[in-house]
Amino acid sequence: MDQAVIEPALADAQQAGRFDLYAGVHKALRLYMTDTLARVGRADPADDDEVAGAIGQLRDLLELCDLHIEDENRFVLPALEARRPGVTERNAEEHVSHGQAISALRREAAIVERSGAGERPMALLALYRRLGLFVAENFEHMHYEETRLMPALWAEYPDEALTGIEAAIVASIPPMLMARALHWFLPALPHPERVGMLSGMRENAPPGAFAGALEIARERLTLRDWRRLAEALGLPSGDATVEAVAATVGGLRIAERW
Repeated sequence: MDQAVIEPALADAQQAGRFDLYAGVHKALRLYMTDTLARVGRADPADDDEVAGAIGQLRDLLELCDLHIEDENRFVLPALEARRPGVTERNAEEHVSHGQAISALRREAAIVERSGAGERPMALLALYRRLGLFVAENFEHMHYEETRLMPALWAEYPDEALTGIEAAIVASIPPMLMARALHWFLPALPHPERVGMLSGMRENAPPGAFAGALEIARERLTLRDWRRLAEALGLPSGDATVEAVAATVGGLRIAERW
């Protein structure tokens, strides 16, 4: 489909307030990828702790990227193929390529860890460059999904079906990985979407999960954004907020429950 045809379809859907299956998760992934790329790029090869922290964040990112590919292959692409056979061919092929790139990044990360003081600067630079290409390819891939596949989903499915797909994805994510995803979701979203996400969690998720999400929000958001969020949710914004909420709803702290 030509881009000139796609843009009005996107504008019409956004104007109508259609549910966007890709927007939130892609904002989170873009933030996670760029932050990780910057952290690997600035890591001091002579500082073992700094390098270990950067490699650890990279490995965590790659695990979520694997999960994202799996979720799309399991839930999103089959829904599109059921209505428009062949429309997901490019995406399916790129998912295979991304899986191979993830494996290559893991190998290069291991090389950095094994390298001695003399070899580590070049090994770390090689990892940074490969990660930069991975991020660039994923940005283009996500743009294609948002501008080509999402309009196809809007044309074929009502919002109720799309929110059902998202609910199935969320239900399939292990709790620890969900907590990691929220670590990037919450600062990546604009205030109204952040409020909507946590309001939905308060209504539908276990109390401990909501308390854990609040803990992540307080840790990750700026003080101004945290106060705005707490006010919108009708919560106090002081230091005792998360503990008070956990006690009120009977939730456990994130380290215990998530």
